Amino acid sequence: MAFIQLELPKTGEEIAIITTNHGEIKVRLFPEAAPKAVENFKTHAKNGYYNGIIFHRVIPDFMIQGGDPTGTGMGGESIWGTSFEDEFDLDYRNIRGSLSMANSGPNTNGSQFFIVQNSEVDKDIIGQMKDAGEEKGYPEPVVNAYEELGGAYWLDFRHTVFGQVFEGMDVVDKIAGLETDGSDKPLNPVIMEKVEIIEYK
Repeated sequence: MAFIQLELPKTGEEIAIITTNHGEIKVRLFPEAAPKAVENFKTHAKNGYYNGIIFHRVIPDFMIQGGDPTGTGMGGESIWGTSFEDEFDLDYRNIRGSLSMANSGPNTNGSQFFIVQNSEVDKDIIGQMKDAGEEKGYPEPVVNAYEELGGAYWLDFRHTVFGQVFEGMDVVDKIAGLETDGSDKPLNPVIMEKVEIIEYK
């Protein structure tokens, strides 16, 4: 059984292209699993909200985070001007390449997001997932994805997964490996030059 999150976009589906000063990251979006998060991201992208914003928090073997116009990690808001609720789905998880909402606790989503970069999950953890099984939230395709790709499993059901990188993980890896200061902020700014929503062809 294939893992639905890793399927490629279909022709005509809306995808996101995040163009950074280090290259392009192409993302499939999941409106069926996280309709509010996708609507928020797409509307912000179409309005140019993300253009020129930096990835302000970069942690190798974990994730890269952006989407805050202030560049501090303390700012940004949703298209509705207030926080919106989390959207969780058993089949959409924080595996490597997932696009997820950053938050400061339950139901505090605004404009910030991150891309999971971690490429390895400890074998003991994988064993625990297998033992837990589907009844406890770990269907076989989810466990296989974590085993093969890696990810940040501890963020599941804490951070809304609303997209998956299908091209450009080399760019994510490059950004994750950049030199940072004590606050995990890259010494040389990593800029999202533009975020576009286009039809996949």
